[in-house]
Amino acid sequence: MAQRLFGTDGLRGRANTYPMTAEIALRLGIAAGVYFRRAPNCQHKVVIGKDTRLSGYTFESALTAGLCAAGMHVIMTGPLPTPAISFLTRSMRADFGVVISASHNPYADNGIKFFDAEGFKLPDEKEDAISAMVLDQGYHWPYPDSSKIGRATKIDDAGGRYIVYTKGCFPAGRTLTGLRIVVDCANGASYKVAPLALEELGAEVVRIGTEPNGININDHCGALYPETMSAKVKEVRADLGIALDGDADRLIMADEHGHILDGDQLMAMCAQHLMEHEALPGNAVVATAMSNLALELFMKERGGRLLRSKVGDRYVMEMMRREGVMFGGEQSGHLIFRQFSTTGDGLLAALQVLHIMREKERPLSEISGLLTLFPQKLVNVHVEKKLPFEERPAIGEAVRKVEEALAGRGRVLLRYSGTESLCRVMVEAEDELKVEQYAQELAGVVQKELSR
Repeated sequence: MAQRLFGTDGLRGRANTYPMTAEIALRLGIAAGVYFRRAPNCQHKVVIGKDTRLSGYTFESALTAGLCAAGMHVIMTGPLPTPAISFLTRSMRADFGVVISASHNPYADNGIKFFDAEGFKLPDEKEDAISAMVLDQGYHWPYPDSSKIGRATKIDDAGGRYIVYTKGCFPAGRTLTGLRIVVDCANGASYKVAPLALEELGAEVVRIGTEPNGININDHCGALYPETMSAKVKEVRADLGIALDGDADRLIMADEHGHILDGDQLMAMCAQHLMEHEALPGNAVVATAMSNLALELFMKERGGRLLRSKVGDRYVMEMMRREGVMFGGEQSGHLIFRQFSTTGDGLLAALQVLHIMREKERPLSEISGLLTLFPQKLVNVHVEKKLPFEERPAIGEAVRKVEEALAGRGRVLLRYSGTESLCRVMVEAEDELKVEQYAQELAGVVQKELSR
């Protein structure tokens, strides 16, 4: 068990399989409660939310038991987007927040991630400190006196509070009246709040993925399958489509023709709007190593800068805070507007795009075609062990040969998934056929070297 418990976005894995078990969740609840206790006489408070997975009940109960045992008063919200828990943690002056979700993963997986009192995801060192307590089977828990055991309550208006917050990030006096919007909630955490927020702003909403049953989350719907949303846009002749993932921190959109827009394309549109309004300090945007080279060139051509962080929206936010940047995101659809939020928020980001549409009084297709994307191929390779790449010389040699062939007109990126047993092989260049060829060649070498 001498390993890092957390990945790039909290603890994640298959439910009822180590480390995603009720026992670990119980210990994690105790450890987090102990770690975040501020002073002996304070009333300690934690907000817990989840998505719609069947296993959410198991982990909610186990975490609550551990947290109460550690002296924390637990406030349960039920199914709500990850960014809603970040907001409520700040709003309710809680010591920290907990989200039970595996985001875009299939229903059989689940995860646990934390927010600090300011609504930011925990840095590695704090996660590791909590992990050390969980993984130390001999750790002596400093339980509080029996009179200091916490209580657990549920707040029924949590969704309403989040809706009011997101609507407050849309310009006062402006509405969505006259717009027909397809919203695909991936049968996940936003299935109630996202359609209601848009309807309250005046939109006509066509709903997809709003009938969760515990096992249909992300099942051929939502941000991972935007084709479903795109097809519905064309079918009902909507003005645009919005696709969120299981915990609603990602956004993928489609214009009125059904053309799908990923995170890079949405970032270009939002960055240009912010620069036009002199609301982007230093004309800088933070993206990750996965963002398309076209976004980097787009910013450079406009006198701006694209800074690249490690993959993961918490690393994007960490760099934004460190560099004083107010906007950033990921190709996968995590968009962070630091003026409003401390984490990726799919609904809030969609409202910012809708704000641009309303201000310019033009359809989405006319304001979104800002990038000519470089062909990019991503191949996921299952690996048995996540060894440092330098320990496999054959991989380094294969990468060197491809980079030489690209001659500075493309990129190669190899990285391990922080949440799955995968190595992600990405090749990006101008020639689509070469991109496909090189990606498959590299994937073959990685599979040979790491899948045995």
